[in-house]
Amino acid sequence: MPLRVRLTCAYAAAVIAVLILSGLFVYVRLHDDLDDAIDAELRARATAAADLVRNNGPAAVVSTPLEDAEESFVQVLDGDGVLLAGAGTASVQAVSLGQLDTRVGALVEAAVADVDGSARMLVREVATTDGAVFIVVGQSLVDREDALRDVRNSFAVGGPVAVLVASALGYWLAGLGLRPVEEMRRTAGDISARRTGQRLPLPPARDEMRRLGETLNDMLGRLERSFERERRFVSDASHELRTPITVAKTELEGALRSGDFGPDVGEAITAAIEECDSLWQLADDLLVVARADEGGLDLLLEPLAVRAVLDGVRNRFVDRAAAHGRSIVIDVDGDPAVLGDRSRLRQALGNVVDNALRHGAGTITLQGAELDGAVRIDVSDSGTGFTEEMASHAFERFARGDHGRRTAGAGLGLAIVAALVAAHGGRATIVDRRFVRITLPVAGT
Repeated sequence: MPLRVRLTCAYAAAVIAVLILSGLFVYVRLHDDLDDAIDAELRARATAAADLVRNNGPAAVVSTPLEDAEESFVQVLDGDGVLLAGAGTASVQAVSLGQLDTRVGALVEAAVADVDGSARMLVREVATTDGAVFIVVGQSLVDREDALRDVRNSFAVGGPVAVLVASALGYWLAGLGLRPVEEMRRTAGDISARRTGQRLPLPPARDEMRRLGETLNDMLGRLERSFERERRFVSDASHELRTPITVAKTELEGALRSGDFGPDVGEAITAAIEECDSLWQLADDLLVVARADEGGLDLLLEPLAVRAVLDGVRNRFVDRAAAHGRSIVIDVDGDPAVLGDRSRLRQALGNVVDNALRHGAGTITLQGAELDGAVRIDVSDSGTGFTEEMASHAFERFARGDHGRRTAGAGLGLAIVAALVAAHGGRATIVDRRFVRITLPVAGT
């Protein structure tokens, strides 16, 4: 999951937690405040009713002021729990005889006939000239429940909306905060062995992102110097090796022509000449790689018919393939053309065919076709293809599979293919671990 999404989810979870906690706090606080307001009203009403009963008798309770007679009531009960007088919505006694003693002075909630929902009640004992009576004042809780229900509905509707808005805002803020990282990532993806001088963009703010970019740029600087030393060494070594290899080969060929030795010595000299050829090829390959890294490959670009290039490659390897009982066939769709260097393209394709002859099996097929503004050249055979491990780094330098370690070759063939194709503005890939595909721009594009 992308970091931006994870940050947004974390932000949304925090918002949800805050909304739940704040909602609970508001709900409980409102519930308590409403109960306190009702309790204060009941106490005031009980005091007023008690004064009326004490001064004027139980019948005077009907004149007790009620703000909402449909939602509240006042009752006077004698010592036996019999309803003497009342006012408001309750027409039957709200408290039974058995409950009087336990509820005196207490604020309780209970269902009362003729009252919507439950009611909150207060019972108070008053002494009169005729004996003790009980005053019961009550208030319907419908208004309280309506208010609490409105709060719950508001949170149920507004909460998800708030979370969505907060999540969108968090997603935008996360993108804004991670933009420098994304810019550095894109730039880092463009840096290659040929563009080691490029550096990551630094955000203007002196924060952690900038310090990370500065640290990575310092690392890129060290890598650039290391690559430069490596390229210089490879280039110098390949140049310096050519002369002694040429001298050694010349001396060996002269000795071979003299014929003044036994057959065993002749075979040894022939093998040494072949090794000199291999060393020469290795030095030349190293020089190609070094020049490609430096962007110094000299290409003689011209429009080339793909069929003609493939014919040249086939003619070069057809005898070698026949010696191993194999064949090379060409299959070109139409007449596609590319803008390239004939010798370098033949070298790249030759390396692929050479790899197929070394490690593949069966007929080698060279296919060419133009598709979506590019020319695709596929080199395939009937072998087992590339292993998963080898396919992931086949175009790296000195990459060799298990079977490649038992055969000749330094592991530079496909690396040179990638370098030469890239110099032409194309790309070399392995498709489905079965064959090599070279993609080149169409001539004239």
